[in-house]
Amino acid sequence: MPNLFDPLNAGELRLRNRVVMAPLTRSRAGEDGVPTDLHVEYYTQRASAGLMITEGAFPAFTNRAFLGQPGITNDEQQAAWARVADSVHDQGGLLVMQIMHAGHVTHPGLTRGAQPEAPGATATDKAYLRTYDGKQATVPARPLTAEDLVRVKGEFVSAARRAVDAGMDGVELHSANGYLLHEFLSPGTNRRDDDYGGSPQARAKFVVEVIRAVAEEIGAGRTAVRISPEHNIQGVPEVDHGDVTATYDALIDGVNDLGLAYLSVLHAAVDGDLVTHLRHRFNGAFLLNSGFGANTALEEAEHIVDEGVADAVVVGRPIIANPDLVIRWRDGLPENTPDPATFYTPGPEGYIDYPFASVAQPARA
Repeated sequence: MPNLFDPLNAGELRLRNRVVMAPLTRSRAGEDGVPTDLHVEYYTQRASAGLMITEGAFPAFTNRAFLGQPGITNDEQQAAWARVADSVHDQGGLLVMQIMHAGHVTHPGLTRGAQPEAPGATATDKAYLRTYDGKQATVPARPLTAEDLVRVKGEFVSAARRAVDAGMDGVELHSANGYLLHEFLSPGTNRRDDDYGGSPQARAKFVVEVIRAVAEEIGAGRTAVRISPEHNIQGVPEVDHGDVTATYDALIDGVNDLGLAYLSVLHAAVDGDLVTHLRHRFNGAFLLNSGFGANTALEEAEHIVDEGVADAVVVGRPIIANPDLVIRWRDGLPENTPDPATFYTPGPEGYIDYPFASVAQPARA
């Protein structure tokens, strides 16, 4: 079996190790959604990871999800991301952009006045959201029409095109954590009575169409998907295990012929039957993130890769606090402790000021 520090081919991507930086919300962009010098420094510092996934970028201002979220919807944002990609590549790193539509997890105070949009008239389970107008009570989404679905799919495709033109090595489509594409998959949020609702196959249909459209635009080997079955957050329940399995089977079967770069799965039970099932169902590189809001320890990362649970491990909080996490893990060096108080605050503190290891130790046996 390979280990954490072996290379991995994932579609058109050539990872130099199997430690992947998760798409982490960091909220450092302005209202214009344009990445800054801070973003350049932040991602460049972490370029020793085998692959980095950007925090979710919105494909249109009408579907921004959170304060400080960067976008990929205009020339200014694209040019700024190009600076990030160039700097990462100068360090030999790989950078994939996650593209995300907020779905019902947003507010007009974030979307320049647009009402949230979702498969149906649902809302996030949060009582309030932080907006550019202060903390605001959640509002329900409006159901997407057939014409809206065409527009939204086009926004994903256009964003993917901009991402690759900016120099990104690929894109990851966010179909997890309660946002729009995830909302289509869940019977709790998708109660549509058209071709996009009802059975597991119908609920997966729009997600499959978006993935295939993006793959056609930029190449399947540069297109990836992130899912979080049974995560049950932000008002998107998935509590029927049989239905979950059937739904994600339909999703995977709908794209397996493409040769996607990878499938990234977020699930707490790394050795559970669902993860094992999805691992064998998907015919490409399989990435695994073991939890949401929990630190991934080296021992668990080694278990995931060394024992073939997944091809690579996706890591969140440890790589926030340790820009050189791969080197620390490889050489048995102590780790910095993440500071949750600075995860989402503006400015450099807790973003680009975590120290690198100053003394290299002999490689672990």
